[in-house]
Amino acid sequence: MKLSERLEAVQSAEVAEDEDQLDLSIDSTPAVERHANPMADLIDRARQQLLGAMGGRINDAGSSDEDLRRMVVAELTTIVDAEPVPLSSEERKQVINSIVASVLGYGPIQPLLADPSVTEVMVNGPNQIFVERAGQLSLADAQFEDDAQLRRVINRIVSPIGRRIDESSPMVDARLPDGSRVNAIIPPLAVDGASLTIRKFSKKNFSAEDLVNMGSATVESIYLIAAAVRGHLNTLVSGGTGSGKTSLLNVLSSFIPEGERIVTIEDAVELRMGQEHVVRLEARPGNSEGRGLIEIRDLVRNALRMRPDRVIVGECRGGEALDMLQAMNTGHAGSLSTLHANSPDDATSRLETMVLMGGIELPIPAIRKQIESAVDLIVHTSRLRDGSRRIVEVSEVDGIEGNDIMVKPIFKFRQTGVDADGRLIGQLEPTGHRPAFVDHLKDAGLAIDDRLFEPRKTAAVAI
Repeated sequence: MKLSERLEAVQSAEVAEDEDQLDLSIDSTPAVERHANPMADLIDRARQQLLGAMGGRINDAGSSDEDLRRMVVAELTTIVDAEPVPLSSEERKQVINSIVASVLGYGPIQPLLADPSVTEVMVNGPNQIFVERAGQLSLADAQFEDDAQLRRVINRIVSPIGRRIDESSPMVDARLPDGSRVNAIIPPLAVDGASLTIRKFSKKNFSAEDLVNMGSATVESIYLIAAAVRGHLNTLVSGGTGSGKTSLLNVLSSFIPEGERIVTIEDAVELRMGQEHVVRLEARPGNSEGRGLIEIRDLVRNALRMRPDRVIVGECRGGEALDMLQAMNTGHAGSLSTLHANSPDDATSRLETMVLMGGIELPIPAIRKQIESAVDLIVHTSRLRDGSRRIVEVSEVDGIEGNDIMVKPIFKFRQTGVDADGRLIGQLEPTGHRPAFVDHLKDAGLAIDDRLFEPRKTAAVAI
């Protein structure tokens, strides 16, 4: 008796008398035979033959992507046609496309990278791929064949930009041709297999109008931020991981007038500048012996010799903070940067810590004075619990009181409810603080109406 029949018998109280005949097997097919997949075997066999036939040509930097793809398809067509496995035209096309994606593309994550609804791809070993859509994580219906295929994809990403990853250098930051940010880490540091994280950049540059339409900012806050950038105030964008700092920095940089010389400095190039006069600098990792290393702070110091009107540091994360502060304090007003912090107050504390990481022994009061003198405005972003990314505070750095740098909010996000879909309702509202730099902006010919800072008289809504 089959298990399903046995269950029916129990439910109807008609238990079979001959228990010896009870058949509890679900599938008697041997495991090896059951898991055999002729198509998968063919794909693996054809790929191995292709790699053997093409050798080093598969990674030839001198060939264009189009030429390389043409060579691979031609070689692969010959290999597949010689296979004894009968294939329909559709199956033949599927086999060739699968191998081409594996060898020249990014394997199973290729469709995810092409999906505009996916904002981040997270590979936790070959058998688990997560994606982020609208701020929410979900398990993707895709897997790598094995760790070797995942490692090939990682190498294909990092090799074209001169990065490397191996046992002597088991983690790397890189970028895709479209600017998407990549981090990879492999064993022995990644215990369960190679890990790959790709934060996709939208093909469309967000504008200030987009931020307002999406509810990420208000017209009033954007108006003030734009005036601050045009008026050469030094501005920091702070926030947690994935809170939209770099995207916001792109928007802020769009307010820089044409005719100014801009030098951008990044660990991996991500900024998309719309101005004509831009010089982009990118840090370089060292080789296996540590030689050839060019750090962010080396580039900041070099940028000061390049006659910049603006210095934009993609992210401050170490000793370059001191060089950036010195640039802000020595005639390079209007500089921009981002840093990780939980609040604008924490941002100033983080700057103190990063200056100390530079290895130059400075008294804390001197560091705080540098920060207070250099930084004018802090724009803080956050990824809220509904997955939305918003500006949640715009603050002025306004002097030192006792042992603390005073950070005074100008606009602050106030939540007023939650809609039927679980999205947070709220917006940036003025706190009533009129920043001291408003007079500087007015002197620079930028009209700022003081009514911009008047708090709205609205009743709080209970959540």
